[in-house]
Amino acid sequence: MADEDILFFKYRFMLPQEVKEFAVYLRKSDLSIINQPGEELEIEWAQLNNFACPNCPLDKTAHKYCPVAQNLYRVIKEFGSFNSYEIVDVEVETVSRKFQKQTALQSGISSLIGILMPSSGCPIMGKLKPMLYTHLPFASLDETQTRVFSLYLLSQYIRFKKGFEPDWEMTNLIDIYDQISILNKNVSRQIVHLEEKDAGINGLIILNNFAEYVTFTINEKLVDEIEFYVKGFYE
Repeated sequence: MADEDILFFKYRFMLPQEVKEFAVYLRKSDLSIINQPGEELEIEWAQLNNFACPNCPLDKTAHKYCPVAQNLYRVIKEFGSFNSYEIVDVEVETVSRKFQKQTALQSGISSLIGILMPSSGCPIMGKLKPMLYTHLPFASLDETQTRVFSLYLLSQYIRFKKGFEPDWEMTNLIDIYDQISILNKNVSRQIVHLEEKDAGINGLIILNNFAEYVTFTINEKLVDEIEFYVKGFYE
């Protein structure tokens, strides 16, 4: 596969005694993860019979493993003995640029699993694949909200131009994030069985907070909060 057909995200965690590196490669064509040879994916912990979320749409007779669990396993095991609040230096290299931040370990992990989960092959998390093209490491709540709303409304404009009914009220977006919130809660419970400490769990909790915040801002009509910096487009 040619380099131009691939997106990559290379995370480097500078811990006090060691450096941990994770490279994630995605196919541009469908934003699905390209797992590297030798990666341990067929693990008992990830079996769908035991791991499936309450709202999982996968057929257990056709899928032996949960794709989210398979792709989170290495990260969770690598950081299972670390506390989420430990301050570390994190570098992220992408196709276009590099990012660097000194932050709590949970923030760096949250950024990494924010790529792994949507690209894993899970139908629920796959709804967030459009976010991967503009993935922003260490994004704030406001930045995440703006990216989600902008991309979703752009997708509805495309639906409108193609002659389909657009969802200008973002009703379906609320449902997407409600389903993701159910999934995140289940995955958090499953992670408890692997970890000694809480870095991975809290990294996932951060993502779930994003999900619930986005839903809250739509439901409570708080989109007006961003009006002041987009008014140049509508006045």
